[in-house]
Formats: sequence, C-alpha cells, structure tokens
Amino acid sequence: MRPVVEAVMSLRGIDLIVAMTRVAEIGHFTRFARPRELMGFLGFIPSEHTSGTHHRQRRITKTGNSHARRVLVEAAWNYRFPARISPAREARQQGQPKVVREIAWRAQLRLAQRYRKLAARQLPFNKSCIAIARERSGFVWDIACQVKPST
Repeated sequence: MRPVVEAVMSLRGIDLIVAMTRVAEIGHFTRFARPRELMGFLGFIPSEHTSGTHHRQRRITKTGNSHARRVLVEAAWNYRFPARISPAREARQQGQPKVVREIAWRAQLRLAQRYRKLAARQLPFNKSCIAIARERSGFVWDIACQVKPST
C-alpha cells in the first residue's frame, strides 16, 4: 500500500502517520463505488429527521470508523490558511503522477475557500472542520483510486 500512502501524503495536512492510519483503517479504497460511500463508512453523513413536510438534518451519524474520522478532522484544521504549496509538500509530491498533484491542488483551493465561506457565516469552528473533513475524504478517495497499490 506504499504508493497509496505516498499519494495521499500529497494532500495538505497529511503526513506519514495520518496517511498510514487512513490507509490501514480504510483498506482498499476501490471497494467504495463513490466518495459518498466512503463518507458514510467514516460516519460523516448527517442524520436526518423527516416528518411530513418537515425535513431536518442533524449532527453527523458517527456510525463509522471513529479512528479514521478523528484523524481526518484533526487534519482538516490546516485549511484555515490560504492555499499554497510549501517546500515540504513539494518534496512529498515529487514522483507522484500529474493527476495526483492536480487533485491535491484542486482540493487545497476548494477546501481553503470553503473554510473561509463557513467562517464568514460564523459557523462554529468544530462544525466547519467536520464539513471540511467530510469533503476532503472525497478527495482522499479520488487520489487513492488513481494509484494502484504495489503487489
């Protein structure tokens, strides 16, 4: 799984320990047909209470892998800052396919902008980080599906 771990490390806020935890806890990402299935596995899907015409979404279900979810939320705090590529991240991205680097950059742009929008709405920081972690799990799925594990 080394190629998958190294590819996931190209995302912001993910170093060796976080990437290894994600890959070890999730296993093969290709078992999920869509990113939404991975989000459900991690417990990032909001619970819902629907009655007649009323439709309410509540807190996340937390019915998934709690360890992987915790690591994702911890790493989501890095998107408080504007998008940029640090020298350390540039070194980690060396040798990665172009598609992986593009996904990582697109994720950084989108998630940093999303964090700013959520902060402007004065959403509590914890809820903002949960939203960022949920969306980033989709980018993790995309990167992990682009790279084939070595056999």
